[in-house]
Amino acid sequence: MKISLNRFVIALPLMALAGCTARHSVPAAPAEVSGLTIARAEMVAIPSTTDAVGTVYASESAVLSAQVSGRITAVLVHEGDVVRSGQPLVRLDDAQARANVSRQDASVASSRHQMEAAQIESELAASTLARYQILRDRKSVSPQEFDEVSRRAQAANAQLESSRSQLTAAEAAASESRTVAGYVGVTAPFAGTITARHVDPGTLATSGMPLLEISKAGPLELNAAVGESLLAGLRAGVTTPVTVPAFSASAIEGRVTDIVPAADPATHSFLIKVALPSMPGLHSGMYGTAAIATGTRNALLLPVGAVVAHGSLNSVWVVDENQIASLRYVTLGASRGDSVEVLSGIGAGETVVLSPADRELGGVRVQP
Repeated sequence: MKISLNRFVIALPLMALAGCTARHSVPAAPAEVSGLTIARAEMVAIPSTTDAVGTVYASESAVLSAQVSGRITAVLVHEGDVVRSGQPLVRLDDAQARANVSRQDASVASSRHQMEAAQIESELAASTLARYQILRDRKSVSPQEFDEVSRRAQAANAQLESSRSQLTAAEAAASESRTVAGYVGVTAPFAGTITARHVDPGTLATSGMPLLEISKAGPLELNAAVGESLLAGLRAGVTTPVTVPAFSASAIEGRVTDIVPAADPATHSFLIKVALPSMPGLHSGMYGTAAIATGTRNALLLPVGAVVAHGSLNSVWVVDENQIASLRYVTLGASRGDSVEVLSGIGAGETVVLSPADRELGGVRVQP
């Protein structure tokens, strides 16, 4: 027992000495990094917007339909083909049309011959009447004979006029048959792109039946639906950012060209048309949104260069009042040029490190 007590008594001063040494130790100074640039998160008034969802269309488009009935013999284009104005697109069987043209041409020829014969008869009757007038003046013919010759001249003249009318009608019918014969070939009304093909060779086309759809080459537009509450702030000529995700993550500048004054009775929304610039890769049929301005709101903005991406997470290095950096995860909103909106994670006025790259700055003193 005495030996154990002595050991215990000796240990107590050693422990007290160790505790005293720990309490009086000086913490190591944090490491320092210089040459970094810092910036502040700022609360800024920015435009408040509402997204109007729509679809990109060509400024002009057309549905090409059959104007006559007939069996389709050839479809010369497919979806996506670029065509020129007047280019043949679809051919129908023209046998019946050609037969009608031949029949009407024959009718014109027959009517012309009849008119020529009637003209000869009319000239002969007029000549005979002139001679009989001389004889009547000389009292060489009876009034009855003169009247008969006069009536024959009138009849010949009437026959001539009738023949002329028949020829005019025949020529009109022939012109119509040639026009109808032209309908058996469908051509492009303007230069553009084929967006839909509804028929194949062998199909029996009827008058008015859709065959193809074509979009005119040139600028496109976004057709979007907006709520009735947004109409007050909209007018033709207003510019608005348009985002087409399949084309680019960045917004492009559009211009409102038309506001359809009648609302959709089912959704009570109005159709607006936003003209888009001509840009390679932007195609009709793409989904897009137009940011319609509704006023202003306060947003916390941060330079894009301060954000460090960790997969699907984003963070920034925040520098406190002692110039010590610490990692802070943030939730981001929309990008606005060189800045990005911060939804959560930091507050207004806090300082962050710009372009930290892959540096590990946790607990490091930043000398900007």
